[in-house]
Amino acid sequence: KELNCDYIATGHYAKMEYSPMYQRYVLKKANNRKKDQSYVLYSMPKELLGKVLFPLANFQDKSEIRQLAEEYQLKVAHKPDSEDICFITNGDYCDFLERNSSLRPKEGNIVNRKGEVLGKHKGLYRYTIGQRKGLGISYKVPLFVIGFRPERNELVVGEENEIYQKEMMVHEINLLLVDDITEKMEVMVKVRYSSKEEPATIEKVGPDTIRVVFKSPVARITPGQSAVFYREDMVIGGGKIMEPCC
Repeated sequence: KELNCDYIATGHYAKMEYSPMYQRYVLKKANNRKKDQSYVLYSMPKELLGKVLFPLANFQDKSEIRQLAEEYQLKVAHKPDSEDICFITNGDYCDFLERNSSLRPKEGNIVNRKGEVLGKHKGLYRYTIGQRKGLGISYKVPLFVIGFRPERNELVVGEENEIYQKEMMVHEINLLLVDDITEKMEVMVKVRYSSKEEPATIEKVGPDTIRVVFKSPVARITPGQSAVFYREDMVIGGGKIMEPCC
């Protein structure tokens, strides 16, 4: 608006189409499902619906785009694909955090749900829910990260069955397809960018809180990650995952 422009274009793999049924522009998945990035776009403000252009929406293969870039003599025609955290060149996010924030390694106990000490960790920010490798402890069965107790600087681990949850709460809600959720709704849910969609029921239980109940237990539900709700190929909306409740 400041530049007196009507639209903004972005290189994300997603679609924006007008839906007569919902009488609004809707955010949809790209044709190339492997590249689809609608998950990371759920939080866009509603007023941007219909104002964002996705030129890559209908491309099936990156080689088609590179060929076009070559024809237009763009310098980035053969630039390698960016992956993971693209602005961290060496892929070491821990090193990046330590150099650009006040975070420093702080050793603490690795414990099970009962509080039994099984080993030592090297800083809570170095671990993620569901992680198995790199824990530095030996046990009779494989152990996975299942939670954090930051107030005690403890890393909580458990057996494989303990990384599965049937239910979660989501807050910081942003809805795009509908204005509100007034009753239980059957949806598909992604709990992280790389995960597959899972069938679930969502229900609004507070002004900014939605309860998600999965049809089957889901692994590695991680507080702080985004949960995005889909109806077919349309993004309903989403929010941030709170601590798993059961």
